This record gives sequence, C-alpha cells and structure tokens, in this order.
Amino acid sequence: MHIEQLRDFCIVKKGVTEHFPFDDVTLVFKVMGKMFALTGLSNWEKGEQKINLKCDPDKAVELRGVYEGINPGWHMNKRLWNTVTINSSDVPDDLVKELINHSYDLVVKSLTKKLQAELENL
Repeated sequence: MHIEQLRDFCIVKKGVTEHFPFDDVTLVFKVMGKMFALTGLSNWEKGEQKINLKCDPDKAVELRGVYEGINPGWHMNKRLWNTVTINSSDVPDDLVKELINHSYDLVVKSLTKKLQAELENL
C-alpha cells in the first residue's frame, strides 16, 4: 500500500477531514473532529510505513499477539491504540483496511448523538 492509497481509503469515509495539528509531517485523519488515524509522512519517505489506529482494547491485545507488525500505539494510549506497520510481511493490506474501518467505527460510536446525526446527514 502506498501513502496515496492509504489517504484515498481514509478520506472518502463520511465526515472525514485531514489535518496536520502536531507538525508538518504528521498526517491526522478525523471524523467529525475526532482522530481515528495518524501517520508520519517523513517515516514513509524513510521506508517506515506505519499508522496509528484506535482499537478495542481486547482486540488490540489479541492482534499484537498474532502479528509482529502490530504493536502498542507509539506516543498514544497503548490500551486503545495500535501502531500498524504497513507493507510488513505479516500484516496484509486487507487487514490494514479492516483495522482502519474498525478505528473509524469506534470513533463514530463514541460521538455524541448530535454529531452522529450530523454525520448521517452528510
């Protein structure tokens, strides 16, 4: 997966915007203002394709036990976030997409009813 494919997959989701709130190289995807994915663009240039994704705590632990390319979230709440190495030998693109969808869905479920209604009407 290339950075453009990752961006295209995230940005087409309903209510998603992209930002650089921390610096010029950390791309953050938000749904209705809440972060669900972030990646360091300078790392991609160095060949370190990683993305931080929100994850159900039990599922996060399970995934870390099965995949070498899935680890506790770098600089994030390690209970709720995973760092997923993209293009690693044991994390297929389909799983990356599934985990992006899972992260997006978790954040949408955590939105207020008002924001969920706004999202539905987009």
